[in-house]
Parts: sequence; C-alpha cells; structure tokens
Amino acid sequence: MPRTKNTSTEEKILAAAKTIFIEKGMDGARMQDIADNAGINKALLHYYFKSKEKLFEVIFKEGAEKLFSKINSILNSDLPLFEKIRLFSNEYAEIISQNPYLPLFVLNEMNKQPHSFLENIFGKNQPTFENLVKQIDKEIKKGTIKQVSPVNLVINMISLSIFPFVAKPVFQRIMNLDPLQFSTIMDQRKTMNAEFIIASIKK
Repeated sequence: MPRTKNTSTEEKILAAAKTIFIEKGMDGARMQDIADNAGINKALLHYYFKSKEKLFEVIFKEGAEKLFSKINSILNSDLPLFEKIRLFSNEYAEIISQNPYLPLFVLNEMNKQPHSFLENIFGKNQPTFENLVKQIDKEIKKGTIKQVSPVNLVINMISLSIFPFVAKPVFQRIMNLDPLQFSTIMDQRKTMNAEFIIASIKK
C-alpha cells in the first residue's frame, strides 16, 4: 500500500526547513540539514518534498501570501495617510523579520522569470495602490502634504523597509553587529522609517 502523508510530519518539515533556510540561506541549505532538524530520515523528507527548491517554494509562498494580504489590507483601509504609512512600515518590517529569506528570493526569481513569477506569487493578492493614490492627491489638495509622486512615495516606503534585510550581511560586517543587535536596530526602524517618510512629505 502507498504511504499516506501525515499533516503533522509535513508541518514539522516546513518548520525545520524555515529554520535552516534562515540560518544558511537557499544555496547553503542541504536536504540532510533539514531532515536532521526535523528529526526524520532523508528518504522520508524526499517523500514529502522531492527537492529543496520545491520545499523553499512552499515556505516562500506562505510568507508572501501573509505579506501581500496584509499590505493590501493596509493600503485599502480608511486610515488617515500618516497612520497608514506608520502601519505599513511596522507590518512590512515585522513580516520580513519573520521571513528574512523573502526579499532576496523575490529579487533572484524576478530576474530569472519576472512575468510568470509575479503572477505566481501575487495570485489574487496583487497589491493595489489606487486608493492610496487618491488619498495622496486628496491630501495634496488639502495642503497637509507637499506635492509628491505616489510612485516615489511607495518606492520609499518599500525600499526603506526591505534594503536593510537584503544587505544584512554587509551591515553586520562593516558595523560589527551581532544578530541580536541587528534585530534590535530593525525593530527601531519600524518607527524611524515611517517618521522619516512623514517628515519628508508633511507641510
């Protein structure tokens, strides 16, 4: 009889893989490392996931879905613009902190297959910026913010949140930061990023 897949075993594998990917990165991770961390043999791991790439894809999609659904919720909310920027900065950095492999994976895969990759990861959760653009135009007309390009504002919001995680090894090396120090600084940036952006557009 064919072996039946067990949900708890699959969850154990995914948790172990996430730990190994965070610790060693996609290229440095080995299936044997993941099997050892999950407390199973390599043959059983291959039964559930045939390759490291397939396993990573499952974990990535889970993190990406959380990120994009959360971002969509914030962008389309009725919150005031400045509160929206603060919440965006906090939630974006929080999810990336929990899934630090996301930014580099997205950048690598977008370079390989931009169109199919974006369709695959966004699915029904593709971020929509129409409401944000309208809100920005409204605030400009009210005189509460400077004349600002919505595109540049969104780029700033995303870049300030993502870049430190992409360049983490460089920052840790040149600034002599251990993982705890880096994590503490990233927590501080959740507020700093938002206030920096708000100050740049506020009249």
